[in-house]
Amino acid sequence: MKFIKYKSVFFIFSVLFFLSCSGGTSDEGKEKQQPAEEDKTTALSLTNEQMQSVGISIGEIEQKNLNTIVKANGQLAVPPQNKADVSVLSGGIIRKITVLEGQQVRKGQVLATIENQDLIRIQQEYLTAKNNFSYVAAEYERQKQLKAAGAGTGKFYQSAAANYNSERARISAFESQLRQMGIAIGKISGGNIISQFPLLSPISGTVGQITANTGAFVQPGTSIMEVVDNSKIHCDLIVFEKDLMKVKIGQSVDFMLTNQENQQIRGTINGINKSFENESKGVIVHAVIKNTAHQNLIPGMYVTALISVGTELKPAVPVDAVIRSEGKEYIFVVTAESKPAVNFVKTEVRTGVTELGFIQINPLHQLAENVKIVTKGAFYLQSMSAGSAEE
Repeated sequence: MKFIKYKSVFFIFSVLFFLSCSGGTSDEGKEKQQPAEEDKTTALSLTNEQMQSVGISIGEIEQKNLNTIVKANGQLAVPPQNKADVSVLSGGIIRKITVLEGQQVRKGQVLATIENQDLIRIQQEYLTAKNNFSYVAAEYERQKQLKAAGAGTGKFYQSAAANYNSERARISAFESQLRQMGIAIGKISGGNIISQFPLLSPISGTVGQITANTGAFVQPGTSIMEVVDNSKIHCDLIVFEKDLMKVKIGQSVDFMLTNQENQQIRGTINGINKSFENESKGVIVHAVIKNTAHQNLIPGMYVTALISVGTELKPAVPVDAVIRSEGKEYIFVVTAESKPAVNFVKTEVRTGVTELGFIQINPLHQLAENVKIVTKGAFYLQSMSAGSAEE
């Protein structure tokens, strides 16, 4: 009886040991099958009838004569002659500011009025010199006539001529000073002394930031506001050394306003600097903008530019063949084609220029020669792929 009991116990332990060994073999088999299941999530298979029903077309990667582009970043700017600082020629107190920031002004328009005590002194000296000049001129004419008649001496004539030329130069200097301050000479010729002079706009444009207030004292040469003419706005792009030889004057440019919903504007390269900008190994390239839509362009706006530098044969596929997912771009490549079904696999690519319905691609992995891809209906395969991943 004891022998039978021990035999039963031995049999139970043997069965348990066999099951535990079988369980380990089963798990190992599952681990070996797991890669095959992962491959199924990336590989897709459709029958010819399914492809026809959803409108999937297959074709080859073509060689297209597409534009070659150079990508550059930059910002909008205006030429120096279209941006002016309104400075005070002679110091004084601002008595009146006649414009507001953002206001359109024309060249010569009064922007502010400055009161200056030196202006009174200049006018006094000018009127005094002008009154004295009548006597100096009369004496000069008298000595001139005497000399011509042989009754005068050369010494008196030379003295009269020197006084005449000196006083005339002095009057011209006073008149030049008054004109620079915006004072009309005719207004003060009758003895009307003016204590204030106008500050005039040097160009036509839009008033920028006003940096002074009414009643403030400003030193000579101080800028109190700026006027900007955006009608000649252009773009300054930074092109790096590796692309510099490709860029030439006259090439067309497509601009995208970075912070303005990527609005596009066309332009043309019209100037290339001949020195590097700081130590960045980049050269400033200037481009004029064809703002036919009259968009509100402001100096300082950042842009991304695509410069067309020529045409070149490049691998390209129809635009519909490229799908985008999680910030990456893919195409579907045919891996096996037979009567029952066609197999596809998703392959990541980098895209380039888009033109005439085709887009340039650069596969991240080498593809077989004459490989076939999905040219139409890639979106349907992407939906299937996403569904398989969720399962």
